[in-house]
Amino acid sequence: MDPDVDLHVPAQRAERPGPVLAAIAAGGALGASARYGASLLWPAAGPGAFPWTTFWTNVAGCALIGVLMVLISEGGRTAPHPLVRPFAGVGVLGGFTTFSTYAADFSRLLDAGEAGRALAYAGLTLVAALGAVGAGAGLTRLATGLPVRGGPRGRE
Repeated sequence: MDPDVDLHVPAQRAERPGPVLAAIAAGGALGASARYGASLLWPAAGPGAFPWTTFWTNVAGCALIGVLMVLISEGGRTAPHPLVRPFAGVGVLGGFTTFSTYAADFSRLLDAGEAGRALAYAGLTLVAALGAVGAGAGLTRLATGLPVRGGPRGRE
C-alpha cells in the first residue's frame, strides 16, 4: 500500500496495489543486484574483520535516500509519478541497503570474539547512516536552491 494513500478518500481506497508492488519488486531486484555486485567487488576479509562493504553500502544508500526524499517531496514544480518513491526508495534503495546483513555481521563479529569491533560497527553504522541521510538531504537542498532546514524538527 502506498503510504501517501488517504484511506478516508474513497477513490484512493479503491486503488489496486499491483503497480506499486511491481515497482517495489523491480526496484528491489536492481538494488539487491547492485549490493551483491559490491560484495563481489569488495568481499569481507574474514570472520573477525570489520565489514566495510556492508558499512559503505548502507551509508551510501542512506545518503541517496536523503537525496531522493528531498527531490520527490520538496524539489519539483510538479508532483513526481506516484511510482517513483516505491520504485526508487523502497525498491532500489531498500534492496541496496542491507540492514539485515548489518545485524548478521554484528552477530558474526560477536561469535568471532570481537565484541569491541562489533560494538564499534553497530555504533559507527548508526551514526554514519543517520548522518548520511541528513547530509544527502542538506546537500540536495543546497544544490537545488531549496531552503536548508536546521534542527531535528526541520525548522527553517
